[in-house]
Amino acid sequence: MEFFCYHRDRAESLALRDALLEDHWSYMDGFAKEMIARGPTLTGPGDDDVPTGSVHIVDLPDVPAARAFAFDEPGYQAGVYRDVMLRRWRNLLGRTMWDFPGGRTGGTRYLVLGLGEGREIDASGLPDPVPPTERAELIAYGPLLSDDGRTWLGTAALVRASDPDAARAVLGADPHAVGRYADIEVHLWQFGGRP
Repeated sequence: MEFFCYHRDRAESLALRDALLEDHWSYMDGFAKEMIARGPTLTGPGDDDVPTGSVHIVDLPDVPAARAFAFDEPGYQAGVYRDVMLRRWRNLLGRTMWDFPGGRTGGTRYLVLGLGEGREIDASGLPDPVPPTERAELIAYGPLLSDDGRTWLGTAALVRASDPDAARAVLGADPHAVGRYADIEVHLWQFGGRP
């Protein structure tokens, strides 16, 4: 069962985040085999790329294991984060970020979150797993789902793009969305893990 987890930083928590970096990495090392993608979101260019959050996409046995993963994380326990988005997710690319042909560096990377209003789906409710843009630029892509997997809540994508508008466009032809998204967020993102 795959899960998307986004810890959003609390204001003024950068020093605490930095102090806990090794603890965070050590914690995540315990999930290396389960990790699909990971990395921090950052402020925009010109702001010294200060972390604003932390994305982890993991394959875990069940919802309780995913909750333990999200809420036992050292930064969460210490108060680094203001909130946590935890959703079931489906890996439509069938690969990890380390399999991304574009590698760890080169180009600008973004997290794009299309937040839906909730729509019931059945087992065949998700369309053909062909992403809406060129596969070569997608690092990770899939629907955000309710805990039971029956309600579509949006889409999460990690993408290499020229700018935020080009990153946002990855959801423009999203086959999961009937109608429009309630909101779309675009965050600067980089490959995570130990340097």
